[in-house]
Amino acid sequence: MIRTFACSIAVAFLLSLCLQAQTPSDALALEQQQEWEKAAQAWKSVTARNPNDAAAFASMGVDLSRAQKYTEAAAAYRTALKLNPKLPGISLNLGLAEFKQGHFTAAAAALRQALAADPNSAQAHTLLGMSYYGAKKFDLASQYLEPAAKADPSNAELQQMLAESCLQARKLNCALDGFRVLLQQNPESASTHILMAQALDGLGKSDEAVAEFETAAKIAPNEPNIHFELGFIRWRAAQYEDARKEFEQELAIDPNHDQSLAYLGDIEWKSNHPDEALELLHQAIKVNKNLRFAYLDLGTIYRSQNNFKEAEPALQQAIKLDPSQPDAHYQLGRMYQALGRRADAERELQRMHELQKKADENVAAQLPKLTPPAAATPPPQ
Repeated sequence: MIRTFACSIAVAFLLSLCLQAQTPSDALALEQQQEWEKAAQAWKSVTARNPNDAAAFASMGVDLSRAQKYTEAAAAYRTALKLNPKLPGISLNLGLAEFKQGHFTAAAAALRQALAADPNSAQAHTLLGMSYYGAKKFDLASQYLEPAAKADPSNAELQQMLAESCLQARKLNCALDGFRVLLQQNPESASTHILMAQALDGLGKSDEAVAEFETAAKIAPNEPNIHFELGFIRWRAAQYEDARKEFEQELAIDPNHDQSLAYLGDIEWKSNHPDEALELLHQAIKVNKNLRFAYLDLGTIYRSQNNFKEAEPALQQAIKLDPSQPDAHYQLGRMYQALGRRADAERELQRMHELQKKADENVAAQLPKLTPPAAATPPPQ
């Protein structure tokens, strides 16, 4: 009796499985009705019965993507690729699913595979460039976005990504070209004028950069950082009073703008107002504890006042924040000289010379190589 009952349960269970089992035809019918989640479930039923059906996993991934379930879609695509690496289009679909989740590095890996399979895929090229942009690999991003942006000059999003990638990768002429296109499309874009100004400044065209920053300030008077950028250009040119006005305008917009506080402090120091300078510099590092420039100035001022107890930790913090800069080593070496700590002074000054030499070599390496003139061709005899 018990055995008969158990057999009845088993038969009923198997019958229910048969009734629930779905076929590829069921899945395709559900796709026709745009019932993406139900279609994905149908493909899942198909793969449960045949776990080696790469095409079914791929189709399930497509329907999950259409239902915006990108995590599950990516898992389905990966299974499909594992079963059949040559299945067409799946690497591209996987890259898109990862991109939609903001997984830019994973997206780029899949899209590289897609391009290896189909080097002429414009979609894969564009998506790969956008993935590199999202992953902040700007040099690579610019390489893939440039042809896409040229092919579609009216696509402002592509132009923006290309121009910003070129700017970050220090391909400044490329950046300028991109920003000019964007400004033709929208001359009233303050953000584009700012980026154009940054590219011009990077090329040493300070006057043109100032004009772009001033245009941006007229369009958006309360836009953050514009007055700081103008102040920095003027500070760099030793136009300290003009720089002061810009930094003060930036602080009127944002009283906690750390760099404006720090550079105002530097101007006060250069104007022989050390107490005012120290107050501003301390305000700056209270806002941003990683502001190297402020620690360098603090250490320099304290050293000039023979306040070595305060100077030493400030200069050491400046070195910690960027060990590649020689200036803090120089200040620390001078301080150790004043204290009679000869070995420490020699160590710091030697390090300063090493870093300065390295910086000079790097500059020399970036200079264009001069081609010697070709030997003159002798006249015919």
